[in-house]
Amino acid sequence: MSSAIARLRACALAGTTVAFISPVNAQSTSQSTLPSVTVDAPQPRRDASVRPQRRAARSTPARAAPVPAAPVQAASGEGGGTRAALAVLSAQQALKEISNTPGGVALVPADAYRNSTVANTIKDILDYVPGVFAQPKWGDDTRLSIRGSGLSRNFHLRGIQLYMDGIPINTSDGYGDFQEVDPTAYKYVEVYKGGNALRFGANSLGGAINFVTPTGRDPNPNGASFDFGAFNTRRLQVNAGGANGPWDGFVTASTQASDGFRDHSFGSSNKLSANVGYQISPDVETRFYLNANEVRQRIPGSVDRTTALTSPTTAAAVNVANDWQRNIDTVRIANKTTIRLDDAQLEFGAFGVDRHLMHPIFQWLDYRYKDYGGFVKLTDDRNVGGFRNRFVAGVNILNGTIDAQQFVNVGGFKGAQTSSLRQTPENYSAFAENSFYFLPNVAFVAGTQYLFAVRDQHVNFSTNGDLNGRSSFSLWSPKTGLLWQVDPSWQVFGNVSSSAEVPSFGESVSPNFLNPTLPNIPFFSIKPQTATTYEIGTRMKRPDYAWEVTLYRSEIDNELLCLYSAFGNCNVTNANKTIHQGIEAGATAAIVRDLFVGGQAPDKIWLNIAYTLNDFRFDNDPVFGNNQLPGAPRHFVRAELLYKHPIGLYAGPNLEWVPQAYFVDSANTLMTSAYAIWGFKAGFDNGGPVSGYIEARNIANKAYIASASIIDRANAASPLFEPGTGRAIYAGLKYRW
Repeated sequence: MSSAIARLRACALAGTTVAFISPVNAQSTSQSTLPSVTVDAPQPRRDASVRPQRRAARSTPARAAPVPAAPVQAASGEGGGTRAALAVLSAQQALKEISNTPGGVALVPADAYRNSTVANTIKDILDYVPGVFAQPKWGDDTRLSIRGSGLSRNFHLRGIQLYMDGIPINTSDGYGDFQEVDPTAYKYVEVYKGGNALRFGANSLGGAINFVTPTGRDPNPNGASFDFGAFNTRRLQVNAGGANGPWDGFVTASTQASDGFRDHSFGSSNKLSANVGYQISPDVETRFYLNANEVRQRIPGSVDRTTALTSPTTAAAVNVANDWQRNIDTVRIANKTTIRLDDAQLEFGAFGVDRHLMHPIFQWLDYRYKDYGGFVKLTDDRNVGGFRNRFVAGVNILNGTIDAQQFVNVGGFKGAQTSSLRQTPENYSAFAENSFYFLPNVAFVAGTQYLFAVRDQHVNFSTNGDLNGRSSFSLWSPKTGLLWQVDPSWQVFGNVSSSAEVPSFGESVSPNFLNPTLPNIPFFSIKPQTATTYEIGTRMKRPDYAWEVTLYRSEIDNELLCLYSAFGNCNVTNANKTIHQGIEAGATAAIVRDLFVGGQAPDKIWLNIAYTLNDFRFDNDPVFGNNQLPGAPRHFVRAELLYKHPIGLYAGPNLEWVPQAYFVDSANTLMTSAYAIWGFKAGFDNGGPVSGYIEARNIANKAYIASASIIDRANAASPLFEPGTGRAIYAGLKYRW
């Protein structure tokens, strides 16, 4: 009887689960699952158990729901006593929170990847999230796109807002880098696709990703791990934490180095994240954050298609001759204060970032970013006339200054100065979203976001043709949708949302000696990219299987795309109309059980699969007609078959498959190549103090193209291709307490 009850409780987790996670996630190998959560049709009244108990809940008339919701344990046993962190949700609380979104979202707990893979890059985190295309280029650098965002961005990131504990990682003018992401540092990662990121104040086409670090109140806050393997890769990571009364603290640090698969791709990094919290009262907490990174990375560069497929370790000759690098030093400090009221929660804080980019490429870029900002967010969940109503609103500020100095690159050293610019980006956004449960299990959701942004550039000195200029943008992005909790394990949703993305300083087109026919389009003449996205989907999670399917269509005006090129680089300006549409589907299931072990805890073979269909096109463009947009595969499949023994042993193969080559230019004249690579991993993780793994990737040592830069028109000699990594074997050991 007790086992049956346990299964029913596990079944109820489905209503809030938006990524395939333990115990159903085949990618996860830990036998330590999240605490069971019963989620029924959304209740007219907020579950008071997600906050520390202060007094008896007030008696409020509420419409009856089919089954009363079981209490959600508020991070029980997190580090000391009965206190729980207010500012940082536990994993199961975050699942419950994210389930209020009527659209494509995902939550990936650390146990899904950290203990069973080398976890070098953001790809290792997001590999099994449908709709996300994440392919490493070199070092930490990655081609990251959600629903076709930022396809024209051949370097850095655009179109997705990255956050760490809700604090922006992206620079104030919109660029993002992956060097500050440490996959070993997080307790879980939240993915909000497209307009579903409205609660973060993000309004880009791809949405937002939030990396959440543990606190000193989390279980097992102390640990150490060592990973090593191919290409002389080695990493040491340690973390420590604890709580004492109202105080708690957590710190994690890692040092890593690798020679890299390709020539001229050596890289090393040292990363640290820490937070200290103080609970002023059971309902008021303030938390301070520190993040610091030192990254040194050589850049092998993109090569032509033939070189990528026949000599994938070869670096671009110019990169070697001029010692191309991307080196970053970053210090980020922040504070977030959380106040919990009877039916509401208020969060507010401020942050500052000092980032130094030392980047010898075609010129020697020496950029200093000083970003700062603040935020306020109110969440109110109460009954209105006997109906549950959930209201979320907030304000975000992200401003900064960029001291942009450029020099001639002489073999990796600074030569004569070519420009000195002072760039001042400003971003002010306000958002509001209301979910009204007109039926106990159906919510009508409506919201909007307003963005006012400024891009101002002052030229101190330039031989590069830089211009003084200023542009400002005033943009609204409304959203409406429905969320239907069909039963405790099954959701259906749909929404229509708008998004807007303002250009960065790097977007411009100008004539040059290699192509004097180019138009002159300075950054301050480029329009914002706007889109309307239609989305419908469903998700279900049961004890031995789960699935999700989302269909979407984005109709985009003025997409920031590569329509002109010079010296092989993409010059970004506005396209006319484009369409991004696709299917995001994932499933996981115990396809075999009781193979060698029966009883209440049998062994199982799990199948985990994520499929993404990308259909991105120009829409009757005067030059490119209805051509496919370059830069992302039409089909992308990631699959894993994993045997899991109840004592913690696991083993199985995995597959990455791109069955169809995709174009790398807007004229649709040059393509990548289709490929399929497979790997295998095995290890031990029973949720106890010790875990270990061994993983083999690309076992057949296939030469393939992992990602590609894009231009408007390519030829066979165009250096646009980033080869995928060859055969590699990694191993790791972790101890935690």
